Amino acid sequence: MANKAPKSSQKNLKNPKKAAAILKAAEHIFARKGFQTATISDIAKKAKVSEATIYEYFSSKEELLFAIPGEIIQHYQEKNREILPYIHGAANKLRFLIHRHLALYEDNPDYANVVMLILKGNPNFLKTEAYRVVQSSAQNYIQVLEEGIESNEFRPDMDPYVIRAMIWGSIEHLVTRKSLLGKPASLTDLTETLFNTLFIGIRATPEQPPVHINVHMSRSE
Repeated sequence: MANKAPKSSQKNLKNPKKAAAILKAAEHIFARKGFQTATISDIAKKAKVSEATIYEYFSSKEELLFAIPGEIIQHYQEKNREILPYIHGAANKLRFLIHRHLALYEDNPDYANVVMLILKGNPNFLKTEAYRVVQSSAQNYIQVLEEGIESNEFRPDMDPYVIRAMIWGSIEHLVTRKSLLGKPASLTDLTETLFNTLFIGIRATPEQPPVHINVHMSRSE
């Protein structure tokens, strides 16, 4: 028996372009007013539709909030899958993923505000399909890190999941800081700094022979 699409997905099939316009308007409003202050009326005005039209696609303000990452991450993932096979070497692929990750938030500041300042603080989001879509993008890092271990580019004793968590944690800290303080001015300018700092710790290096130090101490007369 075929799996049924979630209710929100079934609703959005009515007119995908209209659903996307509503989501973009919601992203804009939530980023500026916050979730609690924003209203469906605000979103309807921004999207140039009636409130009733919004409820044809989304059953609540929270469902609308949770749906925002879906389309952006889907497009982000499609682009990653399209480009990654043409990049040679795990290190270069890792640099690409870090740059793309930073660019995702730099190019979509409203989305960055919604994700870092609203969604991450909502435990209900962790139960949604959209959250699973977001987490699926993390698998790109795991695959590249494992590829680097197999090709001897990266240390065999490193844990890909820990390294992935370090990368995401660093990026999310930088994005949150930019959302709150407007700094750093450019996220993507930090690609090389972040990559090089990480690469120093994970790159495979030829095993060095042990160093023997002979200390000769003369007796004081």
